[in-house]
Amino acid sequence: MDDPTPRSELPRTLSSLFGLEAKAAFVPGGYGGIGEAIAWAMAQAGARVAVAGRDGDKAEALAASLRAAGHDALGLAMDAHSVAATQEAVDAAARHFGRLDILMNCIGIQREQSLLEVTEEAFDEVTQVNLKAAMFLAQAAARHQIAGGRGGAQVHLLSVRSRFGLRGRGYSAYASTKGALVMLIRQHAAELAPHGITVNGIAPTVVRTGMARHWLDNPATHEQLLARIPLGRVAEPADIAGTAVYFCAPAAAYVTGQVLYLDGGITATQ
Repeated sequence: MDDPTPRSELPRTLSSLFGLEAKAAFVPGGYGGIGEAIAWAMAQAGARVAVAGRDGDKAEALAASLRAAGHDALGLAMDAHSVAATQEAVDAAARHFGRLDILMNCIGIQREQSLLEVTEEAFDEVTQVNLKAAMFLAQAAARHQIAGGRGGAQVHLLSVRSRFGLRGRGYSAYASTKGALVMLIRQHAAELAPHGITVNGIAPTVVRTGMARHWLDNPATHEQLLARIPLGRVAEPADIAGTAVYFCAPAAAYVTGQVLYLDGGITATQ
């Protein structure tokens, strides 16, 4: 049996468990509703944050707000439709900070089409952004994390649709890519474990952001959502941000290959 960790090496404060001081985090999709909350939470936990997305101006605007609040932040343009562009953005963040410790992947798109109407173009685009980009973001980040020799964390944002289909809506592309991402997380967790790099996923239900407005502004769908959620409310961006910090912090150093469903109890009742 392994020797127990010496008491002198055990965390002494709560901040040491959940702090991200000196860590460098790359957050693609970081200026979206959920991503922005995560970027702020990581910065407040002490991380240096690179925000990336297709609109470089939006990424830089958020980075500027973070810097104005006293945090170290960088904004980068990154097109998730291009493997080369995703790799270049990861490399740019690592060069800027001199290291890369955290990948927090917040990118994802949906092209809603019923089964009989799904087009090859839409299916390929959703696969490219939701799954293929995740693969090569993880690869690029892992190269820097392994070279740094300090371990690290990778976290991907999923959805309860990685586990459940959705009646009455066209979610073939979205649900299948999010489901595949679960297995990508497990495989990467197995491959990166020897390097001390953890890989996990966060799978929320509907979150109160601009992307969810079509659900929440419609009284009928809003009530249907609340009826399915035992806690009786949709998720707030802060609900996701706290979990993101946890997965990247020392508190989760022994957690890998997991998907946490932040769903207000939906998976407990399905």
